[in-house]
Amino acid sequence: MGKRSNGTGHMADRCECDSGCIGGIERRDFIKTVALGAAGALVPTQVVMAGPFQASDFEKLVPADKKLDPKWVAALFARGSREVYRGAELEKIGMPVGGLCAGQLYLGGDGKLWHWDVFNQILHTGAGHYANPPKPSSPLQQGFALRLAAGGRTQVRPLDASGFADIAFCGEYPIGYVEYRDPASPVAVTLEAFSPFIPLDVDNSSLPAIVLCFTVTNTSGQKVEVDLGGWLENAVSLHSGMPGFGVRRNCTLRSPRMLLLDCSATPLEIAAREDIVFEDFQKETYEGWEVTGTAFGRGPILKAQIPHYQGDVGGPGLRVVNSHASAPGNSVGEKDNHTGTLTSRPFVISRRFITFWIGGGRHPGKTCLNLLVEGKVVRTATGHNSNQMRHETFDVRELEGKTAQLQIVDNQTGHWGNIGIGQLVFTDRPAGKLSEQPDFGTMCLALLEPAPSDLAVAALPGGNLPEILFLALGNHVESVEHRPLGQKLLGALVRRFTLEPGASGTAAFVVAWHFPNLRLKDGGRFYANRFAAASRVAGYVAENFHDLARQTRLWHDTWYDSTLPYWFLNRTFANTSTLA
Repeated sequence: MGKRSNGTGHMADRCECDSGCIGGIERRDFIKTVALGAAGALVPTQVVMAGPFQASDFEKLVPADKKLDPKWVAALFARGSREVYRGAELEKIGMPVGGLCAGQLYLGGDGKLWHWDVFNQILHTGAGHYANPPKPSSPLQQGFALRLAAGGRTQVRPLDASGFADIAFCGEYPIGYVEYRDPASPVAVTLEAFSPFIPLDVDNSSLPAIVLCFTVTNTSGQKVEVDLGGWLENAVSLHSGMPGFGVRRNCTLRSPRMLLLDCSATPLEIAAREDIVFEDFQKETYEGWEVTGTAFGRGPILKAQIPHYQGDVGGPGLRVVNSHASAPGNSVGEKDNHTGTLTSRPFVISRRFITFWIGGGRHPGKTCLNLLVEGKVVRTATGHNSNQMRHETFDVRELEGKTAQLQIVDNQTGHWGNIGIGQLVFTDRPAGKLSEQPDFGTMCLALLEPAPSDLAVAALPGGNLPEILFLALGNHVESVEHRPLGQKLLGALVRRFTLEPGASGTAAFVVAWHFPNLRLKDGGRFYANRFAAASRVAGYVAENFHDLARQTRLWHDTWYDSTLPYWFLNRTFANTSTLA
């Protein structure tokens, strides 16, 4: 039999049954089930596309006569209608947005942005795939909402599934369309969201930005006062920002082309004592460490002896701890079946931080590096389901003077059941300078073609969103707010207009980001060669907005102006979305 990758960097066995199997069902049982008649397995509303079949039909892998239903075949050629999704269908929808090679977000079924893979982190979907999609989630707070005043009544409605009873989504890459309606709302809203996508124009198709165009229509019979607001958390140094080592800064600015919320961070210089290298693992044995089990072999392994399928594990020096490569048999086998621990000699915590290199499986408590004080785990870190080690930090400022031990644990077998550890250092500096971290950069929210009544808030007070947004409104333009790393800092922009019955108002927002510290062997972020900050990206979009939108819409409209079936156009265009 062949082998398949199990995601650990080595191979796992396939089923070895003599008769062969399909999805865990023996082939002969599968044929018997199919022979009972495909129609009986379908719900009554479904159209039977083929069959029924007999066992003899499967003497060959692909039957010569597929017995396709003529009506179903004819339906394949019908123009049909746009694919629009509602209700529970929206829960797992995500259309990719973000310029080519500029990082990726998803436009969710209810219009919220999720995933936010823009911070140069190594993100794994784990068991998630098209048949088992991950649940939409966001590492930061961002969104849009309405405050509506009509007939003496005021209501606040988030522009997502919690704010409207009837939401419809149509994803026709590169543009996603969302409609919001509710019987209790005096307005209906449409959203058109996209990143500029223009054939043969790589520069304008590679912008780290998303355009969100809202149209609010008064569907009631009375005048409605509307505040349409968007908020954005300053997530610069989202992963690396440690309290005491920098501040986040929000600045609001008005220009003729846009009202801007600019988000950045500034490192702080800290007086530092000399580093102490506690362990570099550059010896053949685990001298100074108590060893249990068999996972770690006889000693730190030479990187040159690590199996090639694990790739370059990184980290300083010639040797590392690697419980897959060091364990007996793993280097030539397929499974991580060995377990064990390495426990250091006791030491007194004498610096603010402990830095280390870590890779391997993401199994909290099972494939991890632990800091023990009085035998209890007070800090812990795992790998990231990647053999490449990352430089990470334990913040131990509150523990200075205490006696501690470090413990490397591999108590997991099977899938990603391994741990990798490199040099351990006691230091007054976290791993790397803040300005050199992958998630250091800038981000912003812009409101294009600003009106005099548009409002900006550099820092929202604590409280429930989006209600707190509208309570904090004031024309705070050209203001600056700071918060220490470790504290949240959110700002907001608001468009305010009055709608008579049947009238509409519009607002075009831009979310932009600039995180240039991506380190790849063949380069980094292309957009960093063109722009110095996210505010420059937003400024470029603002200056060229009408042309970028026109050409993106032209590409979309040209593709869908066809006699071909909608299902075919969508599925063919889906391949293009992988560029994002």
